Amino acid sequence: MAQLGPIGVFDSGFGGLSVLRAIRAALPEEHLLYCADHALFPYGEREAGAVLTRSRHVADALVAGGAKAIVVACNTATAVAADALRAELTVPVIGMEPAVKPAAAATRNGVIGVLGTGGTLASARFAGLLERYAGEVDVITRRCPELVEAAEDCAMSAARRQALVDAAVAPLLEAGADVVVLGCTHFAFLRAEIARAVGPSVDIIDTGPAVARELARRLEAEGMLRGGSRRGSERFWTSGERTTLEQPLAALWGGAELETMPQRPAAEQATG
Repeated sequence: MAQLGPIGVFDSGFGGLSVLRAIRAALPEEHLLYCADHALFPYGEREAGAVLTRSRHVADALVAGGAKAIVVACNTATAVAADALRAELTVPVIGMEPAVKPAAAATRNGVIGVLGTGGTLASARFAGLLERYAGEVDVITRRCPELVEAAEDCAMSAARRQALVDAAVAPLLEAGADVVVLGCTHFAFLRAEIARAVGPSVDIIDTGPAVARELARRLEAEGMLRGGSRRGSERFWTSGERTTLEQPLAALWGGAELETMPQRPAAEQATG
């Protein structure tokens, strides 16, 4: 039986739109409900307890809004909150993590670089990835919250954005990395700048498509695909100042209406 509810996707800002785009490509018939939690932007530089609390709040709001599955489109929120959400929610929860395993398999010289945020790179989950998959590989990490800001700042000049990217990847290149992992969803929107900075001999790995494939597999296994041939709809929420965020949404996704995230779950609002 077709499942008509939307897939709920969230991040602290618009970086998760890179994952949403991969989901839309993989599942064109599904309805999508995206929440940009700008009230705590960026998750990657916040304390773990705050990210956990906000992730619970946003996921609850998405489920109350009818979401049949939740995609945590943020490496930091996945590291901090995915296990708790899986234990507390009755819908499937799909997370993401830096692609250390495929990078370790792809490197030709045994050196990989990971661009990430503080929350992701300091997490126990990331440490576990290194222990499991990077035993024979040198991993060079670079914490670069400035790139999160650059991805959403429509007023930033192209030259300034490229300069920030060049500075971020320089230590990875100096160490000899021949694979660079995008350890934050925002960085997918800087892929062109990163490619210019690292050159054609360095591979760039993004996890968005892998998340979309896992979501599709999980929904199919549980009989939750919407099916049919009609393209699904998209809705966008933010917990931030809506009027100031419409321009970056248009730049990163295209024409779309941005709504204010319900402050209480939708079901409560209907009866309150």
